[in-house]
Amino acid sequence: MEENRLIPPFVDLAWCAGQRRRIVLADTRWYLDGASGRDAYDRGHLPGAVFVDLDRWLSGPASQEAGRNPLPDPAVFAEGMRECGIGDSDVVVAYDDAGGVIAARLVWMLRATGRHAAVLDGGIGSFDGPLETEAVAPAPSTFTKRPWPEHLLADITDATSPEFQVVDARNRDRYRGQHDPVDPRPGHIPGAKNVPCRRNLDPAGQLLSEAQLLGNFQRAGVESAHRTVSYCGSGVTACHNLLVLEHLGLGRGRLFVGGWSQYSHAVDLPVATA
Repeated sequence: MEENRLIPPFVDLAWCAGQRRRIVLADTRWYLDGASGRDAYDRGHLPGAVFVDLDRWLSGPASQEAGRNPLPDPAVFAEGMRECGIGDSDVVVAYDDAGGVIAARLVWMLRATGRHAAVLDGGIGSFDGPLETEAVAPAPSTFTKRPWPEHLLADITDATSPEFQVVDARNRDRYRGQHDPVDPRPGHIPGAKNVPCRRNLDPAGQLLSEAQLLGNFQRAGVESAHRTVSYCGSGVTACHNLLVLEHLGLGRGRLFVGGWSQYSHAVDLPVATA
């Protein structure tokens, strides 16, 4: 676990080129509207990248009680990483076409279980060479099943407790209850502050400066990741805020993976709108 912290949560292609260990590029494109990430991969991906299916390997079965994208069983995650050619000792650099807010899910899962993983800053748009269209055959790998660490997870009780500082990573319109295309009740968890993960990025999809990122969190009253809970719709983009907090040296917060897709089904709990 300690060695993992030497791997920064966000890297660029120059950093990848300077590594002596094996780098596995992972294409994690996924879309809330149901568009196929696999089709996007087949149309063009970074040379040598494998495709990691979020719905198949990075999520468990959806339910009202657990949310839309709960964490998979550790055995399923391990099987998926082996199928994708990712091993225990590999350095995984994950990317998407959304500035890393989707890739953050895989990176958080790997880092949480003690692996070496980072988001590619700028995603597929940071590469200026020709893309590949041939699927990459994954190399044989050994990936050990490990439990999800309880100290990095939050449940719905934590997310509603005044003991925790709760941060909502969704866009402002969904936080305010103005728009919600997928969940039954619009709004946010009462007391949660809004730090939209996409506002961590510049128009090119790259991370803002550390001073700007720090300002985003400070305006929401977040000075440390200690006792901070991050959530979004279903525990995907919330991981981006957690990685940014780590990038800023503020520590490791907790993921409420059920997010709004779980909370909004709990009709006995109140909803806030801004």
